[in-house]
Amino acid sequence: MFPHLLLVQLVCCNSSISQDSDKLFNIFESVSNMSVDWVGYGYATLIASGGVIGYVKAGSVPSLAAGVLFGGLAGFGAYQISNDPKNIWVSLATSGALSGIMGKRFYGSRKFMPAGLMAATSLVMVGKLSLAMLQKPTES
Repeated sequence: MFPHLLLVQLVCCNSSISQDSDKLFNIFESVSNMSVDWVGYGYATLIASGGVIGYVKAGSVPSLAAGVLFGGLAGFGAYQISNDPKNIWVSLATSGALSGIMGKRFYGSRKFMPAGLMAATSLVMVGKLSLAMLQKPTES
């Protein structure tokens, strides 16, 4: 039933009827205007799954704890960016910290998996967020 309500909302969202319709259709209005940070959610998933894989393969509880903690922070940051594209600070701090931590581990071990992969991915996220911060806001 829920997908049907979304379909009705998407069909009616640009018409003048949706402005005067009852509250059932207006509850999805803010959701339809929101852009989702898919890259941020993918990054959070990669971090959390890396912690789980480290726990399953090596029995590393610190890997699991760090993966869940940093994955949760990255997911929260992606949620904040999805609601307000200017609110990048949690994502930037999380990816900056991970790029530093995992970059140091990669420098010491010279093994690409997992430290090099996480350092490179975190650096890409820092670059993406830095570019988003430098862009001028668009007027609507």
